[in-house]
Amino acid sequence: MAYNFKELMNKEERLAPGHRMCAGCGGTIAVRNVLRALHDEDRAVITNATGCLEVSTFMYPYTAWKDSYIHNAFENAGATCSGVEAAYNVLKAKGKVKNNFKFITFGGDGGTYDIGFQSLSGAMERNHDMVYVCYDNGAYMNTGIQRSSATPMYADTTTTPVGKESNGKTQNRKDLSAIMANHDIPYVGQTTFVQNFKDLHIKAEKAIYTKGAAFLNIMAPCPRGWRYNTEDIIDICKLAVETCYWPLFEVEKGKWTLNYKPKTKLPIEDFLKPQGRFKHLFKKGNEHLIEEFQAEVDRRWELLLKACEE
Repeated sequence: MAYNFKELMNKEERLAPGHRMCAGCGGTIAVRNVLRALHDEDRAVITNATGCLEVSTFMYPYTAWKDSYIHNAFENAGATCSGVEAAYNVLKAKGKVKNNFKFITFGGDGGTYDIGFQSLSGAMERNHDMVYVCYDNGAYMNTGIQRSSATPMYADTTTTPVGKESNGKTQNRKDLSAIMANHDIPYVGQTTFVQNFKDLHIKAEKAIYTKGAAFLNIMAPCPRGWRYNTEDIIDICKLAVETCYWPLFEVEKGKWTLNYKPKTKLPIEDFLKPQGRFKHLFKKGNEHLIEEFQAEVDRRWELLLKACEE
């Protein structure tokens, strides 16, 4: 499909400005671009797990959302959205609802990878016609930058602090995109802010308009937790892709497709160095930690290439 991206980027915003999200935050960039993929004639019901996005865009009686909005607890966003979608189908069949609605859930990695995983898994397994969007900033940013299962290895967080006895989080991050693909749902997409948002837009539209359950995992950097200069967010995202830390891929009805393969795979140091949460890795004597990080990135990249038959 041909897209006029200049026209798309000038569509009326469905998330109004004036909210309280931080400057340089990836969460609202993700939300704005996902909502742009909605066709003008369609309305949406947004469910939103507790987190940065919720507390900053919806503080009663004020809201930044132009579509119907439901705030959920951390653990039940998937269940809420699937329940509303089921109720809509009944009302539509009875002729009590005329408009076309799409159902979209937004959650951070804490509410998606961890606390909300059970209800997310259930909604996906039941194949509700909904999209779950994770804005993955790699920690519980809203409550103080605590580690989550999305936090990368050796990251400095408030619950995995770097010091004389610790090099940060010791575990690898969970590969939630692959876990969702193994739910055998119609669509899974992994993306971030590159290619002038083209990759994000195409995947968001596919997710919204593919019949059945869909999952989008969007790397959405956090300036407070990652400790980068706010204006560098797009560069951080590009480095994540070029180092293959955050590959761009999709899974459609079980078929894995790699959407971008770097001509020259950059070393992981290029992604780690601009982020203050990894500055300890560059101290003398910690070279082996970067080598371990690189080895894990390489291992996952090779598994992805095999899955995509590259």
